[in-house]
Amino acid sequence: MTKTPILQEIKDFLKRLSITIELDQRRVDGLPLERFSPEYSQMMWRDWRRHHRDFIDKKLLPTADAISPAVLNELTEIALACEPTRIGDVMLELFAEVASGSCSDGELESAEQFFARLIKQLRDAPVSSFRHVGSQAAIMQWLPIVDPLLISRDPECGYRQGVGRG
Repeated sequence: MTKTPILQEIKDFLKRLSITIELDQRRVDGLPLERFSPEYSQMMWRDWRRHHRDFIDKKLLPTADAISPAVLNELTEIALACEPTRIGDVMLELFAEVASGSCSDGELESAEQFFARLIKQLRDAPVSSFRHVGSQAAIMQWLPIVDPLLISRDPECGYRQGVGRG
């Protein structure tokens, strides 16, 4: 399959996301214990990040080249028309389904299935007030670089940072 620009942008996004999840774990590991709520479970959140990275690195990236042109075209339209944070929110919901084991076996086992489900859930989403000039700029806004899984916002954590999405 010939690589289309959106496919390469998706692969770059996924690679960056995996790396930023790992860097976020390292950043959190370096925080003093007093920054955390007494309810914070270091092992649970470490596993949460690991499950996300495993899914990205072992399921999505190896199957990305097989995403159909139809899905790539729809993904381009959504990337250009939808609010990036809305896409990121839906993406995080899908990642959570996988990481928690709440989706059926084989349901989100490939990049094609994952992005087709993302598209399905966003198909009726409100269109952004402006259209993005390019899909690469829009895609890179889907999730923040710091705390990409938004873990710090969980009340159990208590170490919320003053960066990233509101």
